[in-house]
Amino acid sequence: MTQTATKAHSGWLRFTLHYIEMIVAMFVGMFALGALQPAVGLAFSHAQYPELGYLVMAFNMSVGMAVWMRFRGHAWRHTLEMCAAMFAPAVPLFPLLWLGVIDGGALMVLAHLAMFPLMLGAMLLRHSEHI
Repeated sequence: MTQTATKAHSGWLRFTLHYIEMIVAMFVGMFALGALQPAVGLAFSHAQYPELGYLVMAFNMSVGMAVWMRFRGHAWRHTLEMCAAMFAPAVPLFPLLWLGVIDGGALMVLAHLAMFPLMLGAMLLRHSEHI
């Protein structure tokens, strides 16, 4: 393998590892802050308030990612772009929820599935920051 090919392979490996780090940070934020909320009296029914449940979950995941990204030295702009990927699925999914096309459970599943490619897209836009 040439030196250029080795550098490219190494860059994509670092990119992939960073993507995995973002997913881990996202879930750490979701679980840690999600467990803390009832302890401080901020519990609510996700079944009764699916929009609120989704937005709180997206916020919790964003906090985890933002903390890790800032620790790694990423700029605020890119950090906020990554956090936007947590909230973006609400744009097409909330109207479907309100129209009765999907329920709260489907909202959560579809939103989680959409977050991963949206995060990847945000990372690919700033590929050089992740290698």
